[in-house]
Amino acid sequence: MKAGMLFSGGKDSSLAALMLARDYDVELNACVFDPDREVPAVQAAAAALNLPFKKRVLGRDLLCEAVDLALSCGYPNDAINMVHRTAVETLMHEYAVVGDGTRREDRVPRLERSEVQHLEMTTGRSYVRPLLGYGKPEVERLADRLLVVRYGETGSIGNGDYEQEIRSAILDRGIDPARLFPPRHLQSLVVGMRET
Repeated sequence: MKAGMLFSGGKDSSLAALMLARDYDVELNACVFDPDREVPAVQAAAAALNLPFKKRVLGRDLLCEAVDLALSCGYPNDAINMVHRTAVETLMHEYAVVGDGTRREDRVPRLERSEVQHLEMTTGRSYVRPLLGYGKPEVERLADRLLVVRYGETGSIGNGDYEQEIRSAILDRGIDPARLFPPRHLQSLVVGMRET
Protein backbone atom coordinates (compact mmCIF):
# COMPACT_ATOMS: atom_id res chain seq x y z
CA MET A 1 0.00 0.00 0.00
CA LYS A 2 1.26 3.48 -0.87
CA ALA A 3 1.77 6.14 1.78
CA GLY A 4 2.32 9.81 1.00
CA MET A 5 4.80 11.44 3.34
CA LEU A 6 5.02 15.19 3.83
CA PHE A 7 8.72 15.78 3.35
CA SER A 8 10.86 18.83 4.01
CA GLY A 9 14.19 17.03 3.61
CA GLY A 10 14.90 17.50 7.31
CA LYS A 11 15.80 14.87 9.86
CA ASP A 12 12.31 14.51 11.37
CA SER A 13 10.45 13.87 8.12
CA SER A 14 13.31 11.65 6.97
CA LEU A 15 13.21 9.48 10.10
CA ALA A 16 9.41 9.25 9.89
CA ALA A 17 9.67 8.25 6.23
CA LEU A 18 12.16 5.49 7.05
CA MET A 19 9.82 4.18 9.74
CA LEU A 20 6.83 4.21 7.38
CA ALA A 21 8.87 2.54 4.64
CA ARG A 22 9.05 -0.63 6.75
CA ASP A 23 5.33 -1.21 6.13
CA TYR A 24 4.31 0.96 3.15
CA ASP A 25 5.49 2.01 -0.29
CA VAL A 26 6.43 5.54 0.72
CA GLU A 27 6.45 8.50 -1.67
CA LEU A 28 7.99 11.71 -0.36
CA ASN A 29 6.02 14.90 -1.07
CA ALA A 30 7.56 18.35 -0.74
CA CYS A 31 4.92 21.08 -0.67
CA VAL A 32 5.68 24.51 -2.12
CA PHE A 33 3.50 27.52 -2.86
CA ASP A 34 5.21 28.78 -6.00
CA PRO A 35 5.03 26.39 -8.97
CA ASP A 36 8.38 27.77 -10.20
CA ARG A 37 10.20 27.02 -6.94
CA GLU A 38 12.69 24.22 -7.29
CA VAL A 39 13.86 22.26 -4.26
CA PRO A 40 17.03 20.44 -5.37
CA ALA A 41 18.32 19.94 -1.82
CA VAL A 42 15.04 18.26 -0.84
CA GLN A 43 15.20 16.07 -3.95
CA ALA A 44 18.77 15.14 -3.01
CA ALA A 45 17.61 14.23 0.52
CA ALA A 46 14.92 11.97 -0.99
CA ALA A 47 17.54 10.35 -3.22
CA ALA A 48 19.76 9.76 -0.17
CA LEU A 49 16.85 7.90 1.44
CA ASN A 50 16.29 6.00 -1.83
CA LEU A 51 12.59 6.93 -1.85
CA PRO A 52 10.54 8.43 -4.70
CA PHE A 53 9.94 12.19 -4.62
CA LYS A 54 7.14 14.49 -5.78
CA LYS A 55 6.87 18.27 -5.63
CA ARG A 56 3.36 19.43 -4.72
CA VAL A 57 2.20 22.96 -5.44
CA LEU A 58 -0.20 24.36 -2.83
CA GLY A 59 -0.55 27.65 -4.70
CA ARG A 60 0.14 31.33 -4.27
CA ASP A 61 -3.40 31.99 -2.98
CA LEU A 62 -2.71 29.79 0.04
CA LEU A 63 0.58 31.63 0.58
CA CYS A 64 -1.25 34.99 0.59
CA GLU A 65 -3.81 33.59 3.04
CA ALA A 66 -1.00 32.31 5.29
CA VAL A 67 0.80 35.66 5.24
CA ASP A 68 -2.44 37.53 6.02
CA LEU A 69 -3.10 35.19 8.94
CA ALA A 70 0.43 35.49 10.32
CA LEU A 71 0.31 39.28 10.11
CA SER A 72 -3.14 39.52 11.71
CA CYS A 73 -2.10 37.23 14.59
CA GLY A 74 1.35 38.73 15.02
CA TYR A 75 2.95 35.28 15.00
CA PRO A 76 3.22 32.48 12.43
CA ASN A 77 1.84 29.44 14.31
CA ASP A 78 -1.77 29.55 13.08
CA ALA A 79 -0.63 30.23 9.52
CA ILE A 80 1.81 27.31 9.48
CA ASN A 81 -0.78 24.99 11.02
CA MET A 82 -3.32 26.07 8.38
CA VAL A 83 -0.84 25.34 5.59
CA HIS A 84 0.04 21.98 7.14
CA ARG A 85 -3.63 21.00 7.35
CA THR A 86 -4.08 21.92 3.68
CA ALA A 87 -1.00 19.86 2.74
CA VAL A 88 -2.36 16.82 4.61
CA GLU A 89 -5.77 17.23 2.92
CA THR A 90 -4.07 17.53 -0.47
CA LEU A 91 -2.24 14.24 -0.01
CA MET A 92 -5.38 12.53 1.27
CA HIS A 93 -6.88 12.93 -2.20
CA GLU A 94 -4.23 10.56 -3.56
CA TYR A 95 -3.00 8.31 -0.77
CA ALA A 96 -4.83 5.93 1.58
CA VAL A 97 -2.18 6.72 4.21
CA VAL A 98 -0.63 10.15 4.79
CA GLY A 99 2.22 10.75 7.22
CA ASP A 100 4.32 13.54 8.59
CA GLY A 101 7.37 13.90 10.79
CA THR A 102 6.00 15.89 13.70
CA ARG A 103 7.32 14.83 17.12
CA ARG A 104 5.78 14.61 20.58
CA GLU A 105 6.76 18.16 21.65
CA ASP A 106 6.04 19.88 18.34
CA ARG A 107 3.43 22.61 18.58
CA VAL A 108 3.83 23.79 15.01
CA PRO A 109 2.94 22.33 12.66
CA ARG A 110 0.49 20.06 14.40
CA LEU A 111 -3.02 18.88 13.79
CA GLU A 112 -5.24 18.53 16.82
CA ARG A 113 -6.78 15.15 17.57
CA SER A 114 -10.25 16.38 16.61
CA GLU A 115 -8.93 17.60 13.23
CA VAL A 116 -7.29 14.24 12.57
CA GLN A 117 -10.46 12.34 13.48
CA HIS A 118 -12.55 14.61 11.25
CA LEU A 119 -10.18 14.17 8.30
CA GLU A 120 -10.04 10.42 8.69
CA MET A 121 -13.82 10.08 9.03
CA THR A 122 -14.66 12.33 6.08
CA THR A 123 -12.01 10.97 3.70
CA GLY A 124 -11.74 7.33 4.74
CA ARG A 125 -7.95 7.82 4.76
CA SER A 126 -5.43 7.37 7.56
CA TYR A 127 -3.10 10.00 8.99
CA VAL A 128 -0.01 8.74 10.81
CA ARG A 129 2.77 10.39 12.77
CA PRO A 130 5.54 7.82 13.31
CA LEU A 131 7.51 10.16 15.64
CA LEU A 132 4.55 11.09 17.86
CA GLY A 133 5.90 9.09 20.80
CA TYR A 134 9.47 10.33 20.37
CA GLY A 135 10.94 13.28 22.23
CA LYS A 136 13.67 15.51 20.83
CA PRO A 137 16.60 13.68 22.51
CA GLU A 138 15.58 10.32 21.04
CA VAL A 139 14.99 11.83 17.59
CA GLU A 140 18.46 13.39 17.77
CA ARG A 141 19.99 10.05 18.78
CA LEU A 142 18.30 8.19 15.92
CA ALA A 143 19.21 10.91 13.43
CA ASP A 144 22.87 10.77 14.51
CA ARG A 145 22.86 6.99 14.10
CA LEU A 146 21.08 6.78 10.73
CA LEU A 147 21.48 10.07 8.88
CA VAL A 148 24.08 12.60 7.82
CA VAL A 149 22.45 15.92 8.67
CA ARG A 150 23.41 19.52 8.01
CA TYR A 151 21.98 22.34 10.15
CA GLY A 152 21.41 26.01 9.43
CA GLU A 153 19.13 28.97 9.96
CA THR A 154 15.80 29.04 8.13
CA GLY A 155 16.41 29.94 4.50
CA SER A 156 20.10 29.09 4.55
CA ILE A 157 20.04 25.33 3.89
CA GLY A 158 17.49 24.83 1.12
CA ASN A 159 15.07 22.52 2.88
CA GLY A 160 11.37 22.40 2.01
CA ASP A 161 9.92 23.89 5.17
CA TYR A 162 6.81 26.07 4.70
CA GLU A 163 8.41 28.82 6.76
CA GLN A 164 10.96 29.87 4.15
CA GLU A 165 8.37 30.90 1.55
CA ILE A 166 6.14 32.53 4.17
CA ARG A 167 9.07 34.62 5.42
CA SER A 168 9.95 35.68 1.87
CA ALA A 169 6.34 36.66 1.12
CA ILE A 170 6.19 38.78 4.29
CA LEU A 171 9.43 40.48 3.28
CA ASP A 172 7.96 41.13 -0.19
CA ARG A 173 5.25 43.16 1.57
CA GLY A 174 7.92 45.38 3.09
CA ILE A 175 7.65 43.86 6.56
CA ASP A 176 10.57 42.37 8.46
CA PRO A 177 9.62 38.72 9.14
CA ALA A 178 12.07 38.60 12.06
CA ARG A 179 9.48 40.34 14.25
CA LEU A 180 7.06 37.41 13.77
CA PHE A 181 9.38 34.41 13.85
CA PRO A 182 11.60 33.21 16.69
CA PRO A 183 15.27 34.22 16.36
CA ARG A 184 17.97 31.65 15.60
CA HIS A 185 15.58 28.95 14.39
CA LEU A 186 17.79 26.06 13.30
CA GLN A 187 16.53 23.76 10.57
CA SER A 188 17.94 20.48 9.35
CA LEU A 189 18.63 18.96 5.95
CA VAL A 190 19.53 15.32 5.33
CA VAL A 191 22.52 15.00 3.01
CA GLY A 192 23.15 11.28 3.32
CA MET A 193 22.61 7.98 5.10
CA ARG A 194 25.09 6.45 7.52
CA GLU A 195 26.32 2.89 7.20
CA THR A 196 24.60 0.96 10.00
